[in-house]
Amino acid sequence: MEILVAVIALAGALLAAFAAGALIQRLRDEPDGWLIAWTVAVAALALSLGMIAIGSFFGFGSVTFRIYQVTGSLLAPLWLAVGMVQLLAEKAPPRFLAWLVGIALTVVSVAIMIFDPLRVEQMGQALPSGSAVWAIIPSYLLTGVHAIDALVMLATLVVAGLRWRDGDEYDTDNLHASAVIVPSGLALVGAMRFSVPAVFTTALLAVAAAAVWYTVLRPLAPYEDDEDDFAAERDERPPRGDDRSQRRDVRAQHREERPAPAVPPGERPMFRDEQPGHGGRPESVPAAEPPRRSSGLGDLVAEYRAGDQEVDYAARMAPPPDAGPSTGYIMNGAPPAGGSSQRPDFAMPGTGSVFPGADVFTPAQQQQQAGGKPSPNIYGLLTVFTIMDGAGDAFDMLAEATVEAVRRGEPDTLVYACHAVKSAPLQRIVYELYRDEIAYRDHQRQPHVERFINERQAMVLATNVIELTVNAAKVVPLPTVMF
Repeated sequence: MEILVAVIALAGALLAAFAAGALIQRLRDEPDGWLIAWTVAVAALALSLGMIAIGSFFGFGSVTFRIYQVTGSLLAPLWLAVGMVQLLAEKAPPRFLAWLVGIALTVVSVAIMIFDPLRVEQMGQALPSGSAVWAIIPSYLLTGVHAIDALVMLATLVVAGLRWRDGDEYDTDNLHASAVIVPSGLALVGAMRFSVPAVFTTALLAVAAAAVWYTVLRPLAPYEDDEDDFAAERDERPPRGDDRSQRRDVRAQHREERPAPAVPPGERPMFRDEQPGHGGRPESVPAAEPPRRSSGLGDLVAEYRAGDQEVDYAARMAPPPDAGPSTGYIMNGAPPAGGSSQRPDFAMPGTGSVFPGADVFTPAQQQQQAGGKPSPNIYGLLTVFTIMDGAGDAFDMLAEATVEAVRRGEPDTLVYACHAVKSAPLQRIVYELYRDEIAYRDHQRQPHVERFINERQAMVLATNVIELTVNAAKVVPLPTVMF
């Protein structure tokens, strides 16, 4: 049995060593707190498994037992729990407290477990139980640390689940990571706390190292590994660690703001300028004051990419000038006098006086301005929804209300169009163009967008999102019908 334990421990030590190397390589690009803590945990697991392999081959002594217990029973579960707090905490105080408690427990406990005398010095090749070898102080110390580890990991799992219910893809990734790390950490605590066969204890140590490696490679993988075919776009994106920390700071900022009063679901406002208690009628908003964007660290990257360039999108979207005369009327659709169909020169008005600044609004200059290349800061999305059978009318009504709210309250949203697909009745396509990424982030924060996201979940089977850039475009107001 000791030979089998030694082989498993040696294989697990190699696995944990490779995982620690991969985490250290990742740390060079993303020095996040959770990554640092889990690197310490995986390195401790590698040392613990190495000591099990040595002790199973040559027999356990005071040194091998102490290293095995300090790394496997103390450091590994403790820093797994610290890493979970660093991953999920959105404010600085909980993260700082986790660092403080983790470092303090590590220093004090390691000192006690190294210098406190053991009950037994020679233990043979069988994996010794910590409760049978440690004296009373290290035994109680490990019990307290294990209780703290278990409570913290269970609490982080609950927090990750609660955030996932109303969260985004980051919360989904965090829940995925928690569902892998927390069970393996709790199993590790149980194996080191209670009398478990040596084979299972060794296997659980190796599984904990593999769980951390899987979590870092899959749910918490950096964005750069996601799309190898778009190298240029990948280089422009911030690292996942930066984007995660920015989002965490933005969410903390919004949660500090005063919460809005509770509104019954039936009276929930659709438009940004609509207030509850007014019978669904929006309050008057001065048209000259566009909605202000809420600033946050999440907008820094988009603001840097957006730059300070100002583009007159209204001139770009202006319709072409009429082919008729500058003044006068055309009765019964008759052609202008002279029968000439050639479009007149609109560089100067046909009659009247030229006032200072009047040339700014001439159609000729609008056409010249519209001939430029679209701004590289324009941000676009194409979203394809596959809806459930029978949910088409409800989805269309919800989308129509959302489009109306976007039209009324989002001046930086250039295009927001919802399409039906003739050849696929269960598909809907939403095409979006924004002035820049800051405008897109502002769009995501609007109450009508949150309602659209929440209420469409019961109607949608699948969603495919494609990011776009604009190379060339012609955009004019769409024809409408009055009924």
